[in-house]
Amino acid sequence: MDEQLLRRRHSAAHLMAAAVQNLFDDVKFDIGPATEEGFYYDFDMDHRLVPDDLPRIEEEMKKLAEKKDPFICTEISRNEATESLINKHQNYKIERLGDIPDGDKITFYQCGEFIDLCRGPHVEHTGDVGAFKLISIAGSYYRGNENNPMLQRVYGTSFHNEKGLRVYLKNLEEAKKRDHRKINTELELYSVSEDIGPGLILWHPNGARIRNAIENFWRDTHYKNGYEMLYTPHLGFGELWQTSGHLDFYKEAMYSPLQIDDRDYYVKPMNCPFHIKIYQSRNRSYKELPARWAELGTVYRYEKSGVMHGLFRVRGFTQDDAHIFCTPEQADAEISEVLQFCLFMWKSFGFKEVKAYLSTRPKKAVGHDDKWEHATNSLKKAVADANLECEVDPGGGAFYGPKIDLKIKDAIGREWQTSTIQFDFNLPERFDLHYIGDDGKKHQPYMIHRALLGSLERFFGILIEHYAGAFPTWLAPVQVRILPITDAQHDYANDLLNQLRADDIRVECDTRNEGLGAKIRKARNERIPYMLIVGEKEKKNNAVSVRKRGVGEAGTANIDEFKSQIKQEIKEKE
Repeated sequence: MDEQLLRRRHSAAHLMAAAVQNLFDDVKFDIGPATEEGFYYDFDMDHRLVPDDLPRIEEEMKKLAEKKDPFICTEISRNEATESLINKHQNYKIERLGDIPDGDKITFYQCGEFIDLCRGPHVEHTGDVGAFKLISIAGSYYRGNENNPMLQRVYGTSFHNEKGLRVYLKNLEEAKKRDHRKINTELELYSVSEDIGPGLILWHPNGARIRNAIENFWRDTHYKNGYEMLYTPHLGFGELWQTSGHLDFYKEAMYSPLQIDDRDYYVKPMNCPFHIKIYQSRNRSYKELPARWAELGTVYRYEKSGVMHGLFRVRGFTQDDAHIFCTPEQADAEISEVLQFCLFMWKSFGFKEVKAYLSTRPKKAVGHDDKWEHATNSLKKAVADANLECEVDPGGGAFYGPKIDLKIKDAIGREWQTSTIQFDFNLPERFDLHYIGDDGKKHQPYMIHRALLGSLERFFGILIEHYAGAFPTWLAPVQVRILPITDAQHDYANDLLNQLRADDIRVECDTRNEGLGAKIRKARNERIPYMLIVGEKEKKNNAVSVRKRGVGEAGTANIDEFKSQIKQEIKEKE
């Protein structure tokens, strides 16, 4: 986000807060930051906001914008700030004041009658906030803690001009149409059952067919790229998770242990310790490295009920996980190959815009300085060699190693966090990993965590929305539907069905007692890539009349010609 847009959005949040202050009584304010999508502000007040309130607040914002009141910054002492906030009964702001380190400047910004504890930056006056629109209302716990009061959050957005706002709002409407939960009701891909538990996905036949296509492609390409497959259990001893550090640093996201034979077992939140134990099952030589081990491993993590969201935030999910154990000398080549593998995978699934985000060493970290420098340089070199746009987050890495995150843009320009390539200097130390070098001595390997798709559930949700449910032929749960016009063609249609199935084409035959128009509408609503219409003419000539999704009538072909055509289309994805 450019600096001027950030200023406009932050200023628009203040303008909204000023409007709320004018319209409602006894408003207590928390925070109102700019975001990638716009801005929001959190309020505590007796009035319960409803969608009909948004146009009222917007109208008041416009009136305040017309006044062009300047944003005036005032620096005051901590005592003066505390006294001012106490007098105004702004208890949330008093707590936020306590977050400001001693010695840092304490500033308030005023626009008209509204004054806010804020470090800025802002535009010059309220008339320069750009084109804005309020979007929605939601609940938000103070500081994100469910034990704290629930505040009312109002979301909005702001752009430099009306054109930018119109484009955004159009995409927002398109995003609603593409919501994977809405499309799911039309295509019957998955469900969540209250009788089983929230955040636990049931894959229906159509969804399972797509998942199977994804997994088959994933496995085939991994084997071609020198990986071996692993399968590991769903739970393990508590001591394993103690050694890995998860019980010290990650326990809140783990489920309570099971007592089996008087020992604690935990369902796994990650696959890493199991892969490490496979590595430790015998001594390893430098000649065996790199070891590239991949697993579609299902893990379980606790998510609060209020944040679960379709396929995007769940409690049980399958990671396309891999770990690479290599010598320091092999790290550069391994990182480069992994990054190229990521780009190949996203291209294969139809995503063309990819951006890298590099996170470097934080102040508190484990591992030697030279290892951090080497690992960071490996990541930088791989990004440069791939000619990827990259943003660097200095000090934003995990305590155990630097990383690259990849973000992709979907069909309507939204950015999604996906692949991660992460060095880990912590687990090799904790588990005392080693290999025997060419000098006959023990050496510690580099360990690289790597996920291409992230999780199958979240990736599937992204895929649904990217294609709006109209999956490319190679992924579509039903690639072909045969539509006989009358009962007289049923035998011929079933013969075609068997021929296509024999060639691994996912095909169905609609023999319902319905007219052809109704059958076509059903297939179109279900986004079937190809319809093969067969009547007496087609039966007599051993042919089919082809209708292609997005095109309509595509002519007549014999069945061998059609099979050759669809096979070529599926192959071209590679």
